[in-house]
Amino acid sequence: MNPHENAREHAREGHCAPSVFGAVHLGYIIIETNRFADWRRFGTDAIGMHHDALCHDLMRFRLDDQECRFLLRRGPAEDVVTTGWHIDDHPSFERIEARIRAHGVPLVAGTDEEAALRGVERLLRFPGPKGITQEIYTTPVKSAEPLRMLASGFVTGDAGMGHIALSSTRPTLIRGYFHTVFDARLSDYIDETMSGVKVKIRFLRVNERHHSIAVANPRAVPIDPIRTRVQHLNIQADTLDDVALSYQRVRELGFGSLSVGQHTNDRELSYYARTPSGFDWEVGWNPIVVDEATWEPSTHQGISIWGHLPVGRTILDRLAHFRAGAHSLAHPENTVPALSGTGIADG
Repeated sequence: MNPHENAREHAREGHCAPSVFGAVHLGYIIIETNRFADWRRFGTDAIGMHHDALCHDLMRFRLDDQECRFLLRRGPAEDVVTTGWHIDDHPSFERIEARIRAHGVPLVAGTDEEAALRGVERLLRFPGPKGITQEIYTTPVKSAEPLRMLASGFVTGDAGMGHIALSSTRPTLIRGYFHTVFDARLSDYIDETMSGVKVKIRFLRVNERHHSIAVANPRAVPIDPIRTRVQHLNIQADTLDDVALSYQRVRELGFGSLSVGQHTNDRELSYYARTPSGFDWEVGWNPIVVDEATWEPSTHQGISIWGHLPVGRTILDRLAHFRAGAHSLAHPENTVPALSGTGIADG
């Protein structure tokens, strides 16, 4: 058996192996930016998170007792560059590692210094869709330092710390990637029309949270209108008061993007802020929890039951989307084909 046949055989065996669904949780996110002062103001004064300044080129935000939920490093990307996934146990960690190796995709062990910056004991990294590096770890480091933040708290725990939302011209391959690596399941779809363009959004879950990954696809036009790798990030506030008070701070400080509203599918009440790097940041409250025994995927019409109206958008924002779409035509989207698969029926 040649090496390629051997890899395919291992991949088939891995598909029959026990699922890691439910053992995977969004754990931390790394952002590259040169706008440290603006990000500190955004994270602490607007959103209300705990801030730790590490050095001139590094800072972190906390949501709970985990040492790091957001690591910001100095650099030109103005974007999310890495997502870190907490894996519950070593057997699940090793199962994911074996799947990636079986498909011929390289993994790199993080250094002790890199692990310490992320607040974990050890990590492995590997390529992800849209150039977002994926990292997995098993043991987060807890901080003994009390939280200093304006928010009363954030919901993390078994559901992870929130979700990421991407836009893509190849959504089926991104769905295939997260199914191959994490046994992600389809929660539902949303059909929406934005600025005259029909968009289908796929919502994928890796645990009880309704979705940890959302993938938006402009239909009938082969462009990605979003400059950044992610369209938005989401964190979940502990109370409705936290949402209301942080929204007031976001508006007063000039970070507003979309007003408070409620989504059709997960029923989360939320608002969106515009980060200093240009992507959006959603703060939500009280989304539904999926019951695996009864849940069936469905399609919803429209993103919001009410609200989520633009705040402070201008014609310059619209032109920026057109420029990003034109740019995407000349730069093919990276989907990590070896892990993306083609065997999933998709709508």
